[in-house]
Amino acid sequence: MALKADTIILGCGVLSSSHDLGTIPCFGGLKFRKDLKKLGKWECCCSVSGQRAITPVEDEKPLKPGPTAAEPQSSGVVQRTEHTGFHRDLNSLPKPLSATDLALSRNGGSKVRVAYQGIPGSYSEDAALKAYPNCETVPCDGFEAAFKAVELWLVDRAVIPIENSVAGSIHRNYDLLLRHRLHIVGEVQLDVNHCLMGLPGIRKEDLKRVLSHPQALDQCEKTLSDLGLIRISAADAAGAAQVVASERERDTGAVASARAAAIYGLNILEERIQDDDDNVTRFMILAREPIIPGTDKPYKTSIVFSLEEGPGVLFKALAAFALRNINLTKIESRPQRKRPLRIVDDSNKGSPKYFDYLFYIDFQASMAAPEAQFALGHLQEFASFLRVLGSYPMDCQQQPN
Repeated sequence: MALKADTIILGCGVLSSSHDLGTIPCFGGLKFRKDLKKLGKWECCCSVSGQRAITPVEDEKPLKPGPTAAEPQSSGVVQRTEHTGFHRDLNSLPKPLSATDLALSRNGGSKVRVAYQGIPGSYSEDAALKAYPNCETVPCDGFEAAFKAVELWLVDRAVIPIENSVAGSIHRNYDLLLRHRLHIVGEVQLDVNHCLMGLPGIRKEDLKRVLSHPQALDQCEKTLSDLGLIRISAADAAGAAQVVASERERDTGAVASARAAAIYGLNILEERIQDDDDNVTRFMILAREPIIPGTDKPYKTSIVFSLEEGPGVLFKALAAFALRNINLTKIESRPQRKRPLRIVDDSNKGSPKYFDYLFYIDFQASMAAPEAQFALGHLQEFASFLRVLGSYPMDCQQQPN
């Protein structure tokens, strides 16, 4: 069965997929060349072979910055630390970049700069340091600011949380993935290690209240209830630790990462106080340009698409992967916000309507693999819009290119 010619949006370019199931194509018609005039970056040169227009979606155009979501809580396992005073002057810590004030010069040094949402000591900074152990971390006051910092060449990468095994998906970042022309070049998974901390010399029995992000408080409900602590929500966990260190209230503690305790001079009173030990947050690594996928190691590919109207169309779309033994690791649906409802028929007797969705899918295959290209070509038979967000190694620590 021949697949019809069409196009797949691959970040900044277009992927041609005019082929049949019996032919091994080139990398989707995509050619790369080294352009020495553009700082040695890979430039993608594409050709369009289809005639059907791709239906645009509202998130393809950048929107004005809106309210930012609070970061989810996650951390790697860290050793227990004891401190007798402030680790450093709090005023010396880097100030977060804002989405509206990014007029900074790019670092000309060789050390990779990685943006994250939050302040020093946040779980996102832990993820950035796991991905790039020798990097310079750059705090941002919101997810939008971290995306823009990469786009404006202020940093080289951004590490953004996308889902937590307890709290679920961070929908804000799915929306931002579509609005911004960045590429997923890796992923980082961190075990949560929520720590109860307080001022030096304080025991956990001395505490009356505790500050942290609402998700962290919810994930530690049993421990905090057993201690009889009043829970107070804060913008983020690291910020809660900073408040406790600054205000010096001896009956107030915080729930944050072990690294936050070290930075703000707090003592860890108890580690791993979360109710669910199997609590992991997955982060995406974003860059301005995609990496060239290979087949030498396990790869994951992330895409987003919308579907034409019709019975069983989602089943048919997913069958494009099942028929080629491609494992799907994530399926997320998000209503199209500017065109949320679709009319089923044209009658004037109260036509039924339903949400018009965008579908985000992660699957275990490299875009360099023929079966992945055939699957996306097959998917185009039912998709009105399709974009590849990135094809990247699974669960590996990224190093600077």
